[in-house]
Amino acid sequence: MSLSVSLGSVKLPNPILVASGTFGYAKEAARLLNLSRLGGIVPKTVTVSPRPGNKPPRTVEATAGLLNAIGLDNDGIDEFVEKKLPYLRTLGCPIIVSVAAKTLDDCKIFGERLNGESGITAVELNVSCPNVSGGVDYGTDPKLCEQMTRELRRNLTAPISVKLSPNVTRIADVAKAAEAGGADMISAINTCYGLSVDWRKRKPRLGNGCGGFSGPAIKPIALRCVWQIAQAVKLPIIGIGGVSCVDDVFEFMVAGASAVQIGTANFYKPTITTDIIDALPGEMEKAGINDFSEIIGTLEM
Repeated sequence: MSLSVSLGSVKLPNPILVASGTFGYAKEAARLLNLSRLGGIVPKTVTVSPRPGNKPPRTVEATAGLLNAIGLDNDGIDEFVEKKLPYLRTLGCPIIVSVAAKTLDDCKIFGERLNGESGITAVELNVSCPNVSGGVDYGTDPKLCEQMTRELRRNLTAPISVKLSPNVTRIADVAKAAEAGGADMISAINTCYGLSVDWRKRKPRLGNGCGGFSGPAIKPIALRCVWQIAQAVKLPIIGIGGVSCVDDVFEFMVAGASAVQIGTANFYKPTITTDIIDALPGEMEKAGINDFSEIIGTLEM
């Protein structure tokens, strides 16, 4: 029995990763669990220049989920390479660097800063953040998504996963565009655009107004998106959205994902990732599964 998975040329020790924006730069969780056991870490998304993020409040609980409008608060790519990446290299697990470009020129800068840096397994291109101005432009228009992906591909040698938004009419079309632009993988999905209202004050609960909704409530949407993407492209898929138990992992796999990222669940159960990793062998044995490849994409519709 093997827990390892392959996403094209990317080999992971197991299919359980942590999602960008929910795990900081990993140091925040080091005292809570053995980070070397994870299938991969996707640190907080970085932009070319530092960003202060959105005004507070930035998070609010909602029914079966969390609404956030952090706004890609980060210190920029230079600070990441110089101060964050050295620590991430020491963790002993795959590191997938998350980047968000606002222009095509940003992709050239990312390539120049990340090419040749050791310890980077892949790069996740976030074209789907709903909490910043222009954050979803490249993720909702297939042509723009293809252009952005191609520009990053031109400037970067590492494998690229494009993180897609569910806030589109046909996510399969955007996935095809990412594939045409040279993506090696697809990450799906980012948060759903939502609003929480304090009706007594006649005001939104988030300082930014609307935000990204995540957590258990979006899992059916994420599963649908993963299945539709799997029918449309030949790229491996990393499923994201509401994963909180071992059964969720297998649901995403039969829908077409080769691995999953866990996000919101990290906030209320910091050991959720290693708990699921511990549970995988027993569930595989009960189901008669020796390798995850046996079940990926086996959903019958």
